[in-house]
This record gives sequence, structure tokens and C-alpha cells, in this order.
Amino acid sequence: MTARSAPADAPVGAAPDAPADARPASPVQPDPGLLADWARRVGALSDGIRALLAVVVAEGGPAVADHFYGVMLEDPRAARYLDVDQVRERLKPSLQRWLAALLAARPGDIDALQATQEHVGQVHARIGIPVDLVARGGRMLKDDLHAGIRRHAGSDRLALDAIVCADGLVDIALESMTRAYTRSREAAGQVDGAFRLFSLIQNIGTERERQRALLLTWENALIYALTSEHPGPPAPLQISRSEFGLWFLHKGMASFGDTTETREVNLIAARMDSILRARLPEADTIAARRELLDELRAGADAIRSLVTIMFDGIGDLESGRDALTRLLNRRFLPTILRREIALQANTGRQFAVLMLDLDHFKSINDTHGHEAGDRALKHVAALLVDNTRGSDYLFRYGGEEFVVVLGSVSHEDAKAIAEGLRNAIASSPVALADGSTLSLTGSIGVAVQDGHPDYERVLARADAAMYAAKRGGRDRVVMDDGDLPDPPGVRALQH
Repeated sequence: MTARSAPADAPVGAAPDAPADARPASPVQPDPGLLADWARRVGALSDGIRALLAVVVAEGGPAVADHFYGVMLEDPRAARYLDVDQVRERLKPSLQRWLAALLAARPGDIDALQATQEHVGQVHARIGIPVDLVARGGRMLKDDLHAGIRRHAGSDRLALDAIVCADGLVDIALESMTRAYTRSREAAGQVDGAFRLFSLIQNIGTERERQRALLLTWENALIYALTSEHPGPPAPLQISRSEFGLWFLHKGMASFGDTTETREVNLIAARMDSILRARLPEADTIAARRELLDELRAGADAIRSLVTIMFDGIGDLESGRDALTRLLNRRFLPTILRREIALQANTGRQFAVLMLDLDHFKSINDTHGHEAGDRALKHVAALLVDNTRGSDYLFRYGGEEFVVVLGSVSHEDAKAIAEGLRNAIASSPVALADGSTLSLTGSIGVAVQDGHPDYERVLARADAAMYAAKRGGRDRVVMDDGDLPDPPGVRALQH
């Protein structure tokens, strides 16, 4: 079962509070140069400057927050991200806490500071906040801080030193956010592109065999040329100019993305072409050309193996399809939820997320074996397909968890569909290999999109509702009412 973090505030650039996934994608190491710059700027804070900045934030923080969010709410684009209640209850206090932590930082706080800015940048990317709003927010904060520093400094020298320090800390915080924002947006763009390709590719196995055949065609042409008396110039024989090479450059890289395998294919192909250009003109004997051919064919074999690995990946897990249940896996869930959020914003049509967890699944594996567990998962997947609409998205989220995204539904519609799924599971035992049957039940949490732009929020709400169903006795549906306790194991990112 999943464990999600409680909501964590992301105040800068008009970002709303948003939960961070407790199981993030591949973590990225902080830039050592950036951490060194953090250390330098934090080290420049003298006791006098710290005391002055503390007074500025303590006395002027509420006014700074009022000005900041007042201007943000005047921008029509910010209406998607902000509402008055959210600003008053969460974001204004959060902004003041963020400023206080940033301007009072000590050397031991640097890792936490960097992690906070990374998290905020990821939230900005996830909800698609315009980056110029973030830059505007930073400019406004610095202007207000300058005015407060000049009021309280007592001397021009202290005011100047404090302004330089405050500007440096705000700037490096924004740089850290932007770095995380850019990385997250690029990753999301790659996944969105992969989803488009996945949606278009009807038979990945056919495409894989076609590319293997094109690679073999190039290899046969190479053999023919190098075993003839006059092999000709090297350029037409280069693998980068072959049909396979052109496909890999223009479509293969777009499909598979920047992976270890694609980088290795590029390196091997470049090395093969370099060897061909350098040695073919001098290979004036059969023996020399035979040696060259053997070396190039070894490279082709290596590329063929890598292509097989890549297609095997895109054919199951990397394609977004769970190998066991044939439902979508969680890879494309953010893509789908972002699209549904945009649809809701543009059309007003709500969507809902159902989080379903099979009850007592561990005991099924322990008592009946993993083969029975696999049968149960496939059985439930089939029931999901039979009891949902063609417009709904079905995911195996991980382990014994499933996620259903219901488009264009009301609160009542979502509850009715969830109850139908629960009843279908409870009334349809799974057949085991020995001819016996096993009764199943599921606990389902339901959250209807509330207009919040961060897809992690609706997931966390559905997750909390599912845990409430578990705590309430299992084999039941719980609708999120906005006031459920967090699921077990969550942690808030504190500023």
C-alpha cells in the first residue's frame, strides 16, 4: 500500500500547498557548485545582519505577504493556482515561514534549504505555473525587503550589506527552484511524448522486428560491399546513413529517450562509422576487408542486443503497460491527471480518482502461493475493465493497488461506480489452478477533483480515503470529505 506525504507548503511564485510523493522518481544529486554558493552566502550573514533581517521579517512579514499575494491575485493566470481562502489560511503564513528560514539560515541548514527549494520547484513544474510569475515574485520580495531593511538598519553601511545578503539568498533560492522546475518539466515532457507514441504504436513487436530487419539489411549490404573487388566509398555504408540509423536518430531516440542503451547505441554507431571512414580506403586486400567486416559486424551485434533490450522495455513496463495485468502502469498517471486537470479547468467537467487496494493480499500469497496472487491480480484487472467505461483509465499502481481515473463524473457518479466495482470484486471469486475458488474483497478510496491544480493532491486524497476504508473494516468505499487523516507513513516537508 502507498504512503504519501502530508501537504507541504510551496509559497514562492504563487504556488499552492501540495503533497510530495513519498516514492519520488529517480533522485538527482544537488549541484556541488550550487551547494558551495549556498555555503558562501549563508556564511556571509553576520550576527548584525541576521538580527536586522529577523526584525524585518517579523515586523514586515505580514505586509510583504499581503503585497505579494495581492499582486499575484490580480494576474488572471494566477486564478488557476490561487483562491482567497487558500491565500489567507495557508500561503501567507507559509511565505513568512519561508522567508524567515531563508534569511536566518546557518551552515547546518544548507542541505534542508536546498531540498526545500527543489521541492518548491517540482511543485511549480507539476502544476505548470508560469515561470515568469516566479521571477516576478522574487523581484517583489526583494523590493519589499529592501524597503524594510532601510527602515530598520540605522546605518547606510549595514543596510547595504544586508540588502546584498538578502538579494543573494533570494536569488540562489530561485535558481535552485528553477533548476528543479526545468528538470521536472523536461522529464514530464519526455513522458508525455512517450505516451503519445505509446498511444499510436499498435504493435510494438512488429516495429521491433522491422528495425531488426533494417539492421540486418544494412549488415548484408556491408558484407556484399566488403567482399567485392571494389567496395566503393565509405559514406554510403555508414550505419548512421542506413534506414535503421535514420530511424534511430529521428524516431528511436524520441521513443526511448535519453537512456543508457540509447547513449550506448549512439557511441557504438559513431565508433563504427569512424572506423569505416578511416580504414576502408586503406583496406586493399581481402584479408584487411575481412578484418574490418568482422569488427563492424561485432558492433552491429551489440546494437542489435541493445535494440532488443529497448523494445522489450517499451513493450511492457516502459510502454506504460503492466506486464501481468496489461493495465497501464503508474508511469503515465501524471500525464493523464495533468490532462484531466486541464480539461476540468477549461470545461468545468470534474474527474475522480479511485484508489483500490485488495484486502488481505499478503495472506493470499502466504497461504495459496504467488501464482494464486497473480491470478487474483489479473482477475481484478479484468473486473475493472468490465465494470468501467471506455473513457476511464485503469492503472496497476503497484503491488495489490489499482488506480481508476474517471472522467466527467459527479460526486454521485464516482461513488456509484466505486460501489459497483467493490460489489463486482466481492461477488466474483477467482478460480485457482486446483479448481477451487477464492473470495476477494477490495477497499476503495474516492476523491473528486476539487479544482486544485496539483495532481498529487487528488491522489493523496484518494489514498487517504482508501486507508480510511481499510481502517473502517475493509470491503467498503470511502469518499474523501476533505478532512481525512493522512495515510500511515507520511511525512511533511517542514520549512
